[in-house]
Amino acid sequence: MLDYLVVGFGLAGVSFCEQLKNKGKTFKVISDDSQKASQVAGGFYNPVILKRFTLAWLAKEQLEIAIPFYTRIEERLDIKLISKIPVLRRFASIEEQNLWFEAADKPQLKPFLSLEIHQNKNEYIDAPFGYGEVFHTGKIDTDKLLSGYKAYLLQKDMLRQEHFDFSYFKVDGGSVTYKTIKARKIVFAEGYGLKQNPYFNYLPLVGTKGEYVTIKAPDLKENNSIKSSVFCIPLGNDTYKIGANYERNDKTNDPTEKAKTEILKKLDALIHCKYEIIDHVAGVRPTVVDRRPLVGRHPEYENLYVLNGFGSRGFLIAPYVSEQLFELVEAQNPLPHEVDISRFTKKWFK
Repeated sequence: MLDYLVVGFGLAGVSFCEQLKNKGKTFKVISDDSQKASQVAGGFYNPVILKRFTLAWLAKEQLEIAIPFYTRIEERLDIKLISKIPVLRRFASIEEQNLWFEAADKPQLKPFLSLEIHQNKNEYIDAPFGYGEVFHTGKIDTDKLLSGYKAYLLQKDMLRQEHFDFSYFKVDGGSVTYKTIKARKIVFAEGYGLKQNPYFNYLPLVGTKGEYVTIKAPDLKENNSIKSSVFCIPLGNDTYKIGANYERNDKTNDPTEKAKTEILKKLDALIHCKYEIIDHVAGVRPTVVDRRPLVGRHPEYENLYVLNGFGSRGFLIAPYVSEQLFELVEAQNPLPHEVDISRFTKKWFK
């Protein structure tokens, strides 16, 4: 009998697998790669909400866990995941500069916001009011993380690449069974696929579609990530990832012309050089009505757990909340109420 069965292999699934690996637990993963949010994500970690100049939820605590977490994966899989890329917030006016300085003077934001205005030196970027720099930012190579971890699990025969069919799933007291697999616990880390899960689909997972366009712009020569009305993230070799939009009605993973047009219109207001579109991708982020993760134990079945709802800041949140879930399961340490699915049980569970 395995210790755990993990369903889903996006960022949530990988983060919990890493907890299990570090603690010496036996496990197997089932995933059909139907959810694309982690695969298409920009991969950026950034402690500040740049629209309002506020600190993201528990950003300091999450940073302290996230960087060592991804470093351990780098070392074990012998891959390069972390790139320390500065984030520059483009100012649209003098008023925005003043708001930035007000925010930077607050004790919780001082470690993360520069007090210096960076003047724009790139002739192909429109930034007459300069930039504010955010500290402690960077990028996780999403493709390498998911493909590298998948290769590792396949080599160890710990991953089944198939759709999880609930008609083959049984809960038997102190264990669960799926086809020929028996485990003590199961963790559902399905992203927006949770909406099809008969045990946890009562949770208020909203889902927000995001689309990214990748361009090749040989003249741009920008090494910083620029945040304007869109993010412009350097990928190397004169390529940049541009996005993302937020669409609440469309729940498909199909890229749309409407979103591409919207993203490129904002890009054209930022840069003034020729570029070629080389990719366009989409995925539905697992967002929640109160903008906090969905973590915890099923209200009736004590060996069923969920790890979900990371939204657009998953690369910071995932290591932090996956550790909290592991401590809940193994040590019965209670979860913070703000992430525990029990906050929705009375209203939503029937």
